[in-house]
Amino acid sequence: MPAALLLPAALLLGGCGGTGGLVAAGPTPTAHGPAHLWPARQGASVLPAEPGGAPPEYVPGLPRVTGQEVREVDPVRLVQEELKAHGDRVTGPDGMPAATADAIRACEPGQAGRPAAGDGPACPVMEPYYRDLTGNGRDDLIVGIEFPGPEHEMSVRVYTADPDGRLNRIMATTQPVISVELAGRDLIVRMPSANPGYELATAWSWDESQRTMLPAREQITRVAQGRPGAVTP
Repeated sequence: MPAALLLPAALLLGGCGGTGGLVAAGPTPTAHGPAHLWPARQGASVLPAEPGGAPPEYVPGLPRVTGQEVREVDPVRLVQEELKAHGDRVTGPDGMPAATADAIRACEPGQAGRPAAGDGPACPVMEPYYRDLTGNGRDDLIVGIEFPGPEHEMSVRVYTADPDGRLNRIMATTQPVISVELAGRDLIVRMPSANPGYELATAWSWDESQRTMLPAREQITRVAQGRPGAVTP
């Protein structure tokens, strides 16, 4: 009886029976916990989060939407209204080159993501995307604004509608961007790193307590040569 019980156990531990069986991956390295260096040193402090969260950043000049339906909003009109409110800024979330601001003012309604008509300039406001990023079951509006120049800078902005129909901007960043991705409820912006051969991926996520999207995770990775966006030396 003992020998009969040991035989199946030996087969399981061997792990290389027929096709699809378990295969040993080798010995597992011993896990070591992090060692705290200079434990007596007084560390830097982390500022506490705002107890009330970030105040809403409503876009002025837009008619209110019904049923929190952001698809009713024309992205071109949206960005133009923001320009009216912050058009003199050249840095920060609302900052942009004067040439880009002038091109946005010249955009026609509904021109986002469409080629220029005739000999006119292309509209810097890109095709919008929609995704529920706040978890309330309703789509949010994702807008990209392309900047000219070899740095491939762009502004990425996200808007949600409150129950009263007002459009609230919950994210805005301007960076030299490799690509922008959606993963679940995260918006991932990939940028060149300060270290040659590496890129930085920042995952922006909705923070319910702060009522805004924050850069929740950052990862720096080596760029594989031949991948789109990689530069061959």
